[in-house]
Amino acid sequence: MRELPAALSISAMASLSDQLEEVRVNAEGSLSSPGSAQEMRAGVTAMANIPLPPSSKYRYIAADSMLTENSSGNNRNESLSLLQKLSTALNILEKYGSNLTNPNRPKYWRTVKYNNPVFRTTVDSIQGGRAVLNLYGYTNQQHDGLSFPDEVVQPDVEKVASVTLEIMCLRMELDMLIKGTHSHPEFFERLIPSLTVQDDEGISTDAVAISPSERPWEKQTPSSMSPSQPKSLFSPALALSSLVPSTQIENCTICGIFPVSAHCPTCTQRLCTECDRLYHSHSGRSTHIRIPVTSSKATKRHSSSLSSWQCKYCTTVNALQQVLCETCDRPRLSSSAPSLQEEPSQPSTISEWQCKSCTVVNAGSSILCEVCDRPRLATRPPVAPSRPTPSATGLMDSQWICQFCTYVNPTPSTVCEMCCLSKSESALSPSKPLPLSPVKDVTPLSVAPKVMPTEDPDLKRQRLMKEEGLKLIQLIREGEKKGVSPEEVYTSMYVSGNSNVMPYDWLKAELPHVLDEICVMAASCQQEPNAQSNSSGGNDGQDGEKSNAVPLSRAEAKRAWLAAGGVNEKAVRQGLRDRRVKVKELGSLGFNDVTRCEEALRQSGGDVRGALVLLQRPLLEPFHQRMWSDEPEPPIDINHPDKQHVCRRLLAVFELPSWGRCELVLSLLRDPTATYTLEDVVQAVRESPDRDFIRRVLNKECPICLSVFPHSKMQSLTSCQCSVCCGCFKQHFTIAVRDKHIRDMVCPVCSEPDINDPEHLNSYFSTLDIQLRDCLEPDVYDLFHKKLTEQALIKDPKFLWCSHCSYGFIYDGDQLKVTCMQCRKSFCAQCKKPWEPQHVGLSCEQFQLWKRENDPEYQRQGLAGYLRDNGITCPNCRFQYALARGGCMHFSCSQCRYQFCSGCNNPFHTKCAVNQCTVTGLHAHHPRDCLFYLRDWEPARLQALLQKKAVNYNTETATGAQTGVCGVIEQKDEGPRPTDSPCGAQTQPGQAGLCEKHYREYLVSLINGHSIDPALLYALDELIVACRRYHVDVIQGEGEDERGYFARLKKLMDDVPLGDKVLRKK
Repeated sequence: MRELPAALSISAMASLSDQLEEVRVNAEGSLSSPGSAQEMRAGVTAMANIPLPPSSKYRYIAADSMLTENSSGNNRNESLSLLQKLSTALNILEKYGSNLTNPNRPKYWRTVKYNNPVFRTTVDSIQGGRAVLNLYGYTNQQHDGLSFPDEVVQPDVEKVASVTLEIMCLRMELDMLIKGTHSHPEFFERLIPSLTVQDDEGISTDAVAISPSERPWEKQTPSSMSPSQPKSLFSPALALSSLVPSTQIENCTICGIFPVSAHCPTCTQRLCTECDRLYHSHSGRSTHIRIPVTSSKATKRHSSSLSSWQCKYCTTVNALQQVLCETCDRPRLSSSAPSLQEEPSQPSTISEWQCKSCTVVNAGSSILCEVCDRPRLATRPPVAPSRPTPSATGLMDSQWICQFCTYVNPTPSTVCEMCCLSKSESALSPSKPLPLSPVKDVTPLSVAPKVMPTEDPDLKRQRLMKEEGLKLIQLIREGEKKGVSPEEVYTSMYVSGNSNVMPYDWLKAELPHVLDEICVMAASCQQEPNAQSNSSGGNDGQDGEKSNAVPLSRAEAKRAWLAAGGVNEKAVRQGLRDRRVKVKELGSLGFNDVTRCEEALRQSGGDVRGALVLLQRPLLEPFHQRMWSDEPEPPIDINHPDKQHVCRRLLAVFELPSWGRCELVLSLLRDPTATYTLEDVVQAVRESPDRDFIRRVLNKECPICLSVFPHSKMQSLTSCQCSVCCGCFKQHFTIAVRDKHIRDMVCPVCSEPDINDPEHLNSYFSTLDIQLRDCLEPDVYDLFHKKLTEQALIKDPKFLWCSHCSYGFIYDGDQLKVTCMQCRKSFCAQCKKPWEPQHVGLSCEQFQLWKRENDPEYQRQGLAGYLRDNGITCPNCRFQYALARGGCMHFSCSQCRYQFCSGCNNPFHTKCAVNQCTVTGLHAHHPRDCLFYLRDWEPARLQALLQKKAVNYNTETATGAQTGVCGVIEQKDEGPRPTDSPCGAQTQPGQAGLCEKHYREYLVSLINGHSIDPALLYALDELIVACRRYHVDVIQGEGEDERGYFARLKKLMDDVPLGDKVLRKK
């Protein structure tokens, strides 16, 4: 074995290792992150050119084992052919790695299927291919392929990039080794000894043996060469230099003038002495290791034989009958090779490929060649054996060789008579004159007659081949019209041997008898092994199996007869062999009963798919019975041992989008800590394949009961983002419908939306109605609809509330007397008082005056009855309350939940719509004549205001009325709900038998009824406060006295209107 070159000392090895690590880091960075393909290729090229053996260069992949196990050839040509197969497999592995490092990975990147034809013919056909996939992360072994483990969400991009880089580097080194351009082939010759063994047929007799000392890339010291080491007498590079007459010297890649003296593997430059000194004087390139290059000695020139041609690309001398170059696979008429400086950079991905059979360039996405229909990975077809060249020399100018089929054609013809392809402008003339093929009569040129040679045997062979081919084509075309295949036509011609009988006539008359004979012969061959096994006393089970052998069908016999070329004995062996292969294939699919498999093959005519259908039909019988039965579908058993069975059930029952989603559902349900149901997991997986998102969806916390539920068991309103469990949602709205008002039916978490907003009220209740339809009990849902209807009817001006039973309805009549349809009691439609016969013919005011003068009960109540009759009326739904206004002015209607001021009927709200309002929280804007402000006035001052306008008021207690205690009915918060009860406060003399609070309310009602402005009694400070409240300018003018200032403010206050919603007398 050879030692390392002398240039690679210990220090040089360390320097090269550091250089290798630097190149590796840069290349891995460009591969694992988006970058230029040119940079990545430059990094791979630099790594491949570093002069280190594979064991020192490759860290992850076992390069030595892959090279040794995949190159077991007997000579150099066989080993190079196996290395070419390894290079193809490495190319596919490189694509797998590039897909994993790409941010936009393919859809099915997690699995690699064994039945993929490209994977089966490339990666799976070499030793160590699956080991590389394991390095990528495909460590989960399945029956149909490899996949990433379920817990792995993303591949390890950095490790994949490192492995992919080594795969690309090893493939580039193999390509250079196969093409003979590798700078250190001795690294591979030590691992593959057959590379030094030459094939005697592949070496020209003119080759000159060159010692290793003449190789510029294997310069060695005498001490590094062992005497027992074999010396290689041939290499691709030496073969080219020994066979091709060339005196060209390689020049510097920068100046192009002086010869190369050094090669830098890091920057891939071949430089002369001066350019090397200048280029590597830069600080960033001063650490590069250069390999000295010496000019090769002049080799002995050899003239190529006249029966060969020289490739213009790689200068290899090939035989005349070869269409493609033996070394570079380029066609004979291709252009010369580009120079080193003009060599185009190869794309990182293959966008097109060249067919090795017909040299046509196809698109990268096509699998078959567009011209010859050969597969993309098919090797070059074998070259036809060379035929003897004639010795005639007079016809060289009148012949040309077809570049596609190498047929010799006459010069006047521009189309090849054999392959019917047009002649190229650069078509070659034979180096020696070849006889013309008189297949077609060509009009001779008007030249002097030449002596035609006698018919050559090769010429005769070509003529007979063409005649027989044309005859066969004619018969095939006629057979196709009658439904006969070309194989049947050809085989029948061979078997019949009688040219007078047409093939299709023979097939119709004789073929059935031949097929029956083949079936009988096959049956006898099947019985002979059975008789021998019975006589020897073999296994009973196997004997019984073989004794039931099923004979061949006619379709199987016909297929075997065609494959055997019409030989009956061979057809019998072929048919039985095909039967055994198909039975074995069916056995691999789970059908181990040989007799049943053979019977299914006989019935299907030898078609495996048809036999598989027949064998699966009994297995599908339980499925059909279950499909057509009325029994319910059995539940899916998540713990079933057959994982694929469960996934198929999930895919069929729940219609999940992919097999991967089914496996995700199964893994989530089989989690020991999981508390989910199958339906919840399926719904979550159907929304997203992200495992973290699914876990968040399946673990939602209810803010009311603080329990964890899946998202499907949570409900939310359209007005907010809050979500509660279905139980809390149902309980909340059931209580709201039964015990609360319609306006309390809001979100239980955030109390949204604002029901007082009429714009969103209708849309909110329309959506809520859909949600409550399937949530509430039927009786509760009906009550909700009843309340919703009443809420809508309140807005109708003809809607009335019954003063006896609080029942609401629409009244279209024009009479004052209204009879309630619920309690059948009557009341006044205008004043809402219970109907009395004295009300007939009187207006409400006249009837009220009559009662005050004539009704003893009314007179006994005194002003308490007056306050009751002039109680609170809701401005929103017009529902009347026989209550006093005293106390808190904030009143909430029990019918519509409308919040308003009982003194001025202005609404209370938290979000104020008044401009320049700075008040936050619940508040209302009151006018200056509202009870909210006047309740702080003393009764004497209120009486003075009434006296200014000559309005009469009571001061004495009514006759028969209760004295000492105020009897005005008011709403009190006593207990869980407000109640109506008498005031009970002590009365004061001169206040008409009322307490001071309710007497003030009585006086303010008179002030409001007569629209008296309280500003008449304002002092200056009160006037200034009121002006500021209503945004009136209160700045006193310069030189303006207090009287003038007061008069001006008084005039400005008169412009501010009184309350527009305060009750006035008509």
